[in-house]
Amino acid sequence: MKLPLFIALRYLFARKSHNVINIISAVSAAGMAVGTAALVVILSVYNGFDRIVRENLSDLDPQLRIEPREGKFFVPADSLLQALSADPRVLSWGPVLEENVFLRYGDAQALVFAKGVDETFSVRTRLPEHCAAGEFALAKGEEPLAAMGAGLAWKLGARPQFLTPLELWFPDPDAQISPRNPSASLRREQLGLSALFSISADLDAKLVILPFEVMDRLLESDREPGRVSALEISLKDGSDRGVRRFQREWAAAYPQFAFKDRYAQHETLYRMMRFEKAAIYLILLFVVLIIAFNIFGALSMLMLEKRDDIRIFAAMGATPALIRRIFVLEGWLISLLGLAAGLVLGTALVALQQATGWIRMPGNFLVSAYPVALSAGDLVVIAVGVAVVGYVIALLPTLGRDREQDAL
Repeated sequence: MKLPLFIALRYLFARKSHNVINIISAVSAAGMAVGTAALVVILSVYNGFDRIVRENLSDLDPQLRIEPREGKFFVPADSLLQALSADPRVLSWGPVLEENVFLRYGDAQALVFAKGVDETFSVRTRLPEHCAAGEFALAKGEEPLAAMGAGLAWKLGARPQFLTPLELWFPDPDAQISPRNPSASLRREQLGLSALFSISADLDAKLVILPFEVMDRLLESDREPGRVSALEISLKDGSDRGVRRFQREWAAAYPQFAFKDRYAQHETLYRMMRFEKAAIYLILLFVVLIIAFNIFGALSMLMLEKRDDIRIFAAMGATPALIRRIFVLEGWLISLLGLAAGLVLGTALVALQQATGWIRMPGNFLVSAYPVALSAGDLVVIAVGVAVVGYVIALLPTLGRDREQDAL
């Protein structure tokens, strides 16, 4: 064991002549432990909510989505469709048509995001598992049906059991607007309501799923047969590696299209979630920094108490750098002790919450207890951040020139 570390450990556990130094050191270590545990717990809670959001969105989003790089619509070439059908890695694929349309239900109305899908949609997604009422279906006999988000249904007062149809309206580009009868310039489609689904607050408040043929008629796509907003693909190997490999190969073969995985489909959302997590980490690390200033006080008092020892070390040939290293290690050991205790305490609290769900969430949500997910990467980042803060704070008392001259 190196000499500075050996002496620092003796100072750490030895009884001081002034009991207040022991008290401040203990409070400093306890504060670092509480701050570190708070970092572990809060980041784990954030990971839990993040996982729920990702899982819910992935149940609706396709594994891969082909979109035009320019414009809202495109007509896929026959060669592209044939290549998709011939690729053995593709489990299923289907076209979608998307547009903002006007919806009326009885006397209620809203601007909604309508998504036209084909019969393979339920194979590519797990939307039927998120039905809050009714049963997901796109048709009943010859009657077309639609499903809508629970938040939108609550706003409109719609229920699958009601007979009132949904009316979708979209402007007819060839019709002339009549001041006496503005609705004459709009195209209209009627559908029944089969189910309500709950994915996320944003989607639940605006999304309507309906048959592709109905959406095609509403947008008057017969002017450009085969027009789609995107092609959605489900792969047999749905792992991130399998999707990325398929994405790279097809993006190289068809550079005129954008191939988006689930993360790219919600790039803004996922980037915002990463920034929020980083902001939370920095805020809590700043709190740990404030707590760590107790170490500054404890170490300054210890240096004053050990003046005689410092003179003895200097007389024995110890260099100023070696003496400074002793007290830096002393302060750093206090923070590392708190860091270790905080990691153990935080991990234990997260494991307890995972096992028992003892802290419940208030209100009516998808989960009854606060979700948590412990990440090894988070533990490493927390340990490095707290250790660096502790080292910097331990270094500060030894940098004063006057104190250094007095010590030496």
